[in-house]
Amino acid sequence: MRHWTFVGLLALAACAPESSPRTSAQGQVCPGVVAGGMTVRQGLDGNLPSRVQDDGREPVIIRFRRGDRTQASSVTASGASFTASTGAKVGAVYRNIPAVAARVSPQERLLLERSPLVESIEADQIWVAQGLTPVLLAPLPRQVTAVTPMPGDEYTEGLHLVQAPDVWDADRDGVLDVGAPTGEGVRVCVIDSGLDMDHPEFQGAVAGSHDLLDEDDDANDRGPQGQWGQGHGTHVAGIIAARMGQGGDTGPRGAPGGMVGVAPKASLLIARVLDLSGQTQMSVVLSAMEWCESQGARVVSLSLGGGNPTRSTVEAFRALADHGLLVVAAAGNQGGPVLYPASDPSVLAVGAVDANERRASFSNMGADLALVAPGVDVLSTFPRGLGAFAEMSLDDTSPMSRSLLYSPTGDTAGRLVDCGLGDSLAACLGATCDGFVAYVRPGAVPVSEAMANVMMQGARAVVFGSDDAPAGGAVDILSLPRIGRWAPAVSVNQAASTVLRERLGADARLSLIPVDYTHVSGTSMAAPYVSGVAALLWSARPELTPQQVRDALESSARDLGIAGRDPVFGHGLVRARDALQRLP
Repeated sequence: MRHWTFVGLLALAACAPESSPRTSAQGQVCPGVVAGGMTVRQGLDGNLPSRVQDDGREPVIIRFRRGDRTQASSVTASGASFTASTGAKVGAVYRNIPAVAARVSPQERLLLERSPLVESIEADQIWVAQGLTPVLLAPLPRQVTAVTPMPGDEYTEGLHLVQAPDVWDADRDGVLDVGAPTGEGVRVCVIDSGLDMDHPEFQGAVAGSHDLLDEDDDANDRGPQGQWGQGHGTHVAGIIAARMGQGGDTGPRGAPGGMVGVAPKASLLIARVLDLSGQTQMSVVLSAMEWCESQGARVVSLSLGGGNPTRSTVEAFRALADHGLLVVAAAGNQGGPVLYPASDPSVLAVGAVDANERRASFSNMGADLALVAPGVDVLSTFPRGLGAFAEMSLDDTSPMSRSLLYSPTGDTAGRLVDCGLGDSLAACLGATCDGFVAYVRPGAVPVSEAMANVMMQGARAVVFGSDDAPAGGAVDILSLPRIGRWAPAVSVNQAASTVLRERLGADARLSLIPVDYTHVSGTSMAAPYVSGVAALLWSARPELTPQQVRDALESSARDLGIAGRDPVFGHGLVRARDALQRLP
């Protein structure tokens, strides 16, 4: 595994000297406050580090020449032997493409480049998760008071949008209809960060697992010291196949049964490839794809991406399609062109829309986009106890709020103080070291920096508002580093921000309760909706080819935007019931 470790706690100076040249040190600093944290990692880095590893070796994909009738696996076997003979460290040997993954020194690379056996040497690119990131969401309906789910209702907004209950609970009695397609008999491979294997929603759901980082069969989303990862894979898997009626802890207002996935009886194959920071290398994903195929997967769900197509990746994805698998991938969260591998010709690219079927502002677009699915403020499973149910009260109002990812839980109260942009140690007007609830407008500085600044001024809790959002309201899905000293924190939409601004100085109460679910946004959340619908189709008709499933998904999609396929919505919003009716 590409291990990485947390190193120390960054304690921002509790008593900065008056002579400090930093502007942020010129305001009030409460004594004895420790705020913030930092991580130092070995291996993959969020700033895309040098491709050369600590041992001086570069990770690469080495392709070998083969004749038209030569099997890729036989070419790879001889090529792997030759690669090892140069001293290179072979990490993976592929059977669908004539290639190996290896780490090479400059001298070994030169030997390989000169060999007539070697066709080319490709960079082993970094690919990253496409969710759990702080992104500005598209406008949401104006909402001030928190919505209370109906008791016993496990059906999320996204589930209704893609028509899943219409397929397996047509009479709406909360019980799976006898004989209805539920995903049963279909294996969906989730190539991601692993899973909270002990989460109640997945008991009986996992048919197999493999950790491609640790090279064992324990694909829990955990690091070498047992620390939780990002929870990305757990959130994705719940969208696909969370079980009916076996939910975890949902908090005081959640449905007792938790939530249910699009294909509630599909079998999950869990391939852990993302490290604790949500990154991996292309070679690891290629290995995971071959493992998925070996385990009998029909659908591969990829909520990750980055880099560019290579001959090896194009051949690898084509091989899966030829062998009867459909690969579904997230389009990306940068608001630009569709990321690779979603843009690959053999992959179905999925963008994100909100509950009102409007494109999420972060969702990538372009001619490669095939479908869209719910990807804004999506409720799904999360590692047990790492989600948080948030309740806020202010005078006679209860503004809707969302816990920041990885926020500490607990009850706090204090006067609501305007802390502006949270960009300095003088940002909070009327701050006192007796404690208060900070109101911060996000975006000027990283969330962690704003948090540290207002905590140093005495904030016990933090509310991130959206004052400058478009009319109609918006919500920021924000995240704190998973290590460090933080105060409880929530974000609110534009409508709630208006209410809070009118009540600055009033007493605010904030309660964050640990639960086993959370709301997340990203095309990472949209892709598994499509993966789940594909599983429903194969559950109904196991003889279908990947192309027939894809055709049914695309031809039945709810057309959004301009008529016909377009670069913003592709063919439109995936719809399970309509897709089943389009099957040949």
